[in-house]
Amino acid sequence: MTALELQGAAAREASRVLATAGTDLKNRALEAIARTLTEGKDRWLEANREDVRLAEAAGMSRAMLDRLTLTEARIDAIADGIRSVAALPDPIGKSDRTERRPNGLIISRRAVPLGVIAIIYEARPNVTADAAALCLKSGNACILRGGKEAFRSNQAAVALMRWALTESGLPENCISLVQDTSRETARELMHMNRFVDVLIPRGGAGLIRAVTAEASVPVIRTGEGVCHVYIDRDADLDMGARILYNAKCSRPSVCNAAECVLVHEDVAGAFWEKALPLLDRENTELRCDAPSLAVLGDRGVPAEPEDWDAEYGDYILAVRTVRSSDEAIAFINAHGSGHSECIVTNNYTEAQRFLDAVDAAAVYVNASTRFTDGGEFGLGAEIGISTQKLHARGPMGLEELTSRKYVVYGSGQIR
Repeated sequence: MTALELQGAAAREASRVLATAGTDLKNRALEAIARTLTEGKDRWLEANREDVRLAEAAGMSRAMLDRLTLTEARIDAIADGIRSVAALPDPIGKSDRTERRPNGLIISRRAVPLGVIAIIYEARPNVTADAAALCLKSGNACILRGGKEAFRSNQAAVALMRWALTESGLPENCISLVQDTSRETARELMHMNRFVDVLIPRGGAGLIRAVTAEASVPVIRTGEGVCHVYIDRDADLDMGARILYNAKCSRPSVCNAAECVLVHEDVAGAFWEKALPLLDRENTELRCDAPSLAVLGDRGVPAEPEDWDAEYGDYILAVRTVRSSDEAIAFINAHGSGHSECIVTNNYTEAQRFLDAVDAAAVYVNASTRFTDGGEFGLGAEIGISTQKLHARGPMGLEELTSRKYVVYGSGQIR
């Protein structure tokens, strides 16, 4: 077997131990992981500083560098998130249906782990810990394949977590990191049906589309984030400006950041008077259709057709003026990625139409799209934001990392 197949076989063996480990043991392991990451933060930060130094030298954008960078505060927040996962109810073994049939059979449907979950992701070292914690609590072994930009950070984190697993009495191979970040290894992982039960790509649209097109392992699509904010004619414009600024500029590199704003023509001038001073704080580039340029003048640049479908991951915002909420809804459904969409309005009827008609995993009225997050939704953390409709949709927490098993009790029945 290849090195990756050996890693997959070890993860499969570990998953069978983890599937029956019990809640107390899993929680102790999670507490040990949180403690070890905190106590070993100097090692993790040192590795991360080298990743950041090399990324800066390679010309990585400011927004993506922020995504890559760890700080003591961010590590403390990651550890707190792991402890939050430990405190959540264990989904494994929970029955959601029990029925006694006329022939006396008792049939129950229980939650069980998926088995071995592989995650391919980009320069997000926090994902390493978040994904491992969620997989562990839900009884799944995980194979992590991070991007080359965060390789040293990921190595340090996984080494600390594997040590904590051993100290807790669980196999260290419950969590493992692919040591080769080449495309060939990623491609091999996509076809390891013998050892991998599900593959979750977490990153930009290019990564997700490539994995979906290539993989023979079942894939859960996550993270494509072409998100919109629609400023309705009945919006509180001060609120709308604050929401747009937060949705675009608080962390532009993440998948729940807004990439396009739609503004009703009746309030375009008044809205931009309020929104521009906020967006100018970050020198946000505005790529505009012709009606928007008529309002914004030299502050905007003409949009190209591809801008309406772009996930920038940067301080760039597509801007479009619309004549009605129907036009806004049609545009979002045509160009959105099914992630998170927002309407800002004080009109109850328009809000309800937007909620009903927009096809996305999360739809907001008068709140930033940045709330689409496992922690913010009370899931402790997330392994990704699913933008598909089968199995899971939206932030994926513990329950989304389980399957179902039918358990049947009989007393000698035959058919």
